[in-house]
Amino acid sequence: MSHDHAHEHVSNTKRIWMVFALLSVVTTVEVYLGISRPDFLYMNNFISMNLLNWVFIILTLYKAYYIVWAFMHMEGERSSLRWAVVATVIFLALYLLFILLVEADYIFGIFESGTIKWNF
Repeated sequence: MSHDHAHEHVSNTKRIWMVFALLSVVTTVEVYLGISRPDFLYMNNFISMNLLNWVFIILTLYKAYYIVWAFMHMEGERSSLRWAVVATVIFLALYLLFILLVEADYIFGIFESGTIKWNF
């Protein structure tokens, strides 16, 4: 009687530890940057926001993408499904970022030059 070995169990322990290590390193970098607030990132602006905030946004999006890639098994899916998921998330994140920056700049302009003054 022949046994089919095509469905052998494969341990993903090493992969889980690698994902854990990568996400831990990225989180550690975020925490370090949040505590130390380097002047070259904090004092320089790009599109009305300091570079440190841009670094946080980019690292957070990277972690979210990698979590979806690794734990939702997107690497094993077809390219069209991967792009449908990733493109939608990228579009929505950029759209949200655009809205937040435009509205925040408008509110800042109102408080800076308008009759309403900062009271907090």
